[in-house]
This record gives sequence, C-alpha cells and structure tokens, in this order.
Amino acid sequence: MPSGAAICCEIILAILLPPLGVCFRHGCCSVEFLICLLLTILGYIPGIIYALYVIVAVNKEPEPDYWRPINA
Repeated sequence: MPSGAAICCEIILAILLPPLGVCFRHGCCSVEFLICLLLTILGYIPGIIYALYVIVAVNKEPEPDYWRPINA
C-alpha cells in the first residue's frame, strides 16, 4: 500500500501529465496506462479524470486468499 505522500505526488503528476501518474502506479505496459494515454491524446480532461480514477480507486495489489469466501 503506497503512503499518503506517494499518492499525493501521483495525483499532482496525474493533473499535470496524466499518463505519467498512471505509469508510476501501474507500469508503462499496463492496460490502465494505455487507456490513459489514448484518452489524453483524444482530450486532456478525459485523461485527467481517468488518471485520477485509476490512481485513487483501482487497487493493483490482489486481495489475499484468506478473504475469499468458503465454498461449501
């Protein structure tokens, strides 16, 4: 889980250059980065909105196995 300062820096980068903030969180060859790059090319504001959504809401780390429901 990233610290609060790391998330704050990623949000600032996402506002200035949306694909860069997504790249720091998910990597340069991820689907999230490519979608953000495409949206930024098509329009700056959709790129910012998607980048902020990906940084704040999308969790890269999978849930641990002990949170999976028990199949009876």
